[in-house]
Amino acid sequence: MNKQSDYIEYDIALNKGLKLLNDDKKCILGFYIIFSINVGTRISDTLRIKHSDLHGDRIILKEMKTKKVREITLNNVVKKAYKKLVEKLDKIYFRYDEDDFIFISQKGTVYRTQSINVILKKIFNSKKLQISSHSLRKSFARRIYSQLGESEYALVLLSDILSHSNLAITRRYLGIRQETIRNIYLELE
Repeated sequence: MNKQSDYIEYDIALNKGLKLLNDDKKCILGFYIIFSINVGTRISDTLRIKHSDLHGDRIILKEMKTKKVREITLNNVVKKAYKKLVEKLDKIYFRYDEDDFIFISQKGTVYRTQSINVILKKIFNSKKLQISSHSLRKSFARRIYSQLGESEYALVLLSDILSHSNLAITRRYLGIRQETIRNIYLELE
């Protein structure tokens, strides 16, 4: 059976992303991690982000999967990380135009989903967790859920942000039901 992707603790992912952002050869991957855990887009949408998209305070994109238009406000973490990325790219003489995609591999092409998944498994090197690009989207969702007090309100907002059709999908996505069931067994002692 194919197991779903697990989430990565936000702080762990952020620290890993910041470390990679300082590496001349892995700075784009570092920014990919930081961007993903702070905006919660699917990889198909993330890989289409261009440099010109990050000059304002928000991104407006049409999701590939749902075809819904989504407005994303960029937080200071993303803005600072992008500024650092641009400085790093300038330092290593990496040429790009404003209309170029950001997430370009060393081969000069946009990363493929499969390549990102292989790289993330190596970066996070976890025997316990099933890591993929989707893990970063789940990290984003888990962080919001936690920051909003694990409330029903948080689920409603996340369902909308993640373009889920109902709250049951969002609960399952966050693994809430499974955690609740696990805790019930533990409370029987």
